[in-house]
Amino acid sequence: MPEFPNIIHFAIPIFIVSMLLELFVTTREKFKETKGYETKDAFASIAMGLGNVFLGFLSKAIVLWSFVLIYENFRIFTIPIAWWSFILIFFADDLSYYWFHRISHECRLFWASHVVHHSSQHYNLSTALRQTWSGGFYSFIFWLWMPLVGFHPAMILLQMSISLLYQFWIHTEAINKMPQWFEAIFNTPSHHRVHHGSNPIYLDRNHAGILIIWDKLFGTFQPELSDEKVTYGLVKNINTFNPIKIAFIEWYNMFKDMFSGRKSLKNRLLYLVKPPGWKHDGTGKISSDLRDEWKETANSNNSV
Repeated sequence: MPEFPNIIHFAIPIFIVSMLLELFVTTREKFKETKGYETKDAFASIAMGLGNVFLGFLSKAIVLWSFVLIYENFRIFTIPIAWWSFILIFFADDLSYYWFHRISHECRLFWASHVVHHSSQHYNLSTALRQTWSGGFYSFIFWLWMPLVGFHPAMILLQMSISLLYQFWIHTEAINKMPQWFEAIFNTPSHHRVHHGSNPIYLDRNHAGILIIWDKLFGTFQPELSDEKVTYGLVKNINTFNPIKIAFIEWYNMFKDMFSGRKSLKNRLLYLVKPPGWKHDGTGKISSDLRDEWKETANSNNSV
C-alpha cells in the first residue's frame, strides 16, 4: 500500500502560529467589533482538537480497515494513482463531504457528534480545532462508495486530510471577503461564518468543504448579509467549557429524549433520524420552522 504523509500532524505548528497571528491582528482597532478570543473558550477548543487527534489513532484504524476491506474485495473498477485521479478524487471527496456535513445537520444521530464543532459562541481559528470525539467512528460511511468504485484507500485518507486542512483558515473574522471569483467557487470565511450562525436565516446553510458550488447546486447556499450580523453558537447554547460535556452532552440529550416518557417505538427511533429540535408531540421546532418564522416576521416589518 502506498504511504502518504499525515499532513494534519505536520500542520500543527502552522495552526499554532496562525492562531497567534490572528490573536494579534484581531486586537487592532479595525477589528474591535469582532468577539476575538476568550481564554476558556479557546482552551476548550484546543482540548477538543487534541482529543480528536488521540482518538483518531483508533478511529482511523477502523476507517482504513473498512476502506481496504471494500477496495480489496468489492471494488468495481481500479482507479490508478495518477495525476488525473487526484483531480477526480478531489471532486468525489468534496461531494462526499458536502452530504456528510448536510446530513450531520439534518439527522440527530450525526448531529450528536457534529454539534461539538458548533458549540462555541466565538469564531476564530481555535474554533476550527473544536472537533468531535465520536464522529470519526461512524461518519466515514459517507465515503464508503469511493473504495467501491476503485479509489485507493490511501488516496481517500489523504484527500480527506487535505479537505480538513483547507477548512482551518476559513474559521476567522479577520478576513472579510475574498475576490469575487474566489467567493463564487470556493468556501471562504464569509461563507463559513454563515454556517456557524444561529440566526434563523443562516441555520443549516453553506455545508461546503472546499467548493461552495455544491450548496449553490443543491439549494443550501446563503450569502453573508451586511445587515444581519452572524450570531455564533447554537440555537440553545450549552454554556460550558468542560470538554467532556462538550463531547457528549448531545448524546445524553438525544438518548434522554428517546427513552424518557411514554411514546411509541417508532417515535423513539425517530429521535435518531429526525432533525435537531424535532419533538414527537409537535412542540419542537427544527431549523426550517425557525427560518420560516423569521421570514414571516421580516416580511411583516417590511410591509408596515
